[in-house]
Amino acid sequence: MALLPARKPGERRLLPMLRINRLTDYGTLALTYLASHPERMHSAADVAVQLGLGAPTVSKVLKALGRHDLVRSNRGLRGGYSLSRAPESITVADIVDALEDQPFGLTECSASTGLCGFEGSCRIRSNWQRINRIVRRTLESVTLADMMRVVPLDEAPAGAHAPGAPKTTARARKRASPAARPAQPREESIA
Repeated sequence: MALLPARKPGERRLLPMLRINRLTDYGTLALTYLASHPERMHSAADVAVQLGLGAPTVSKVLKALGRHDLVRSNRGLRGGYSLSRAPESITVADIVDALEDQPFGLTECSASTGLCGFEGSCRIRSNWQRINRIVRRTLESVTLADMMRVVPLDEAPAGAHAPGAPKTTARARKRASPAARPAQPREESIA
């Protein structure tokens, strides 16, 4: 692991991060827009204006989504784009697969084989593959309908809980709540 040089006071440093490409982000925005207005067809230009994106970019994204059967297009005067299926049946994994340039993988060796000369003797590859499967299952569990819901940053999506944390029922949460417990008489010592 390389050490980063000391930061000067007030200097912002952009650290490398794991991220999806911009087209995948735009594709997710476009799909949520189409899903929020299912009653009509939308031109690429209309979607671009509504989202504040460039029309050529939106057109490229919608065509790629169409090739992966996430949107359907109709030509003509009343043509445009619409979702090809319900938002509940389109997952974030579907969107990533349609718009990312390479197969999904946190590392090259977790997505494909034969890309690294150390594969045969690598001691951590199987762990990266395990992590990759966990992330992939998460992407497959989140739907376009989920993405349309605004969730506060400090709140986990419905049904989700922190990994390793015990699941609690409403009864258990009520029992744990200080307001729900009756006050206990305090014993005082007489000294």
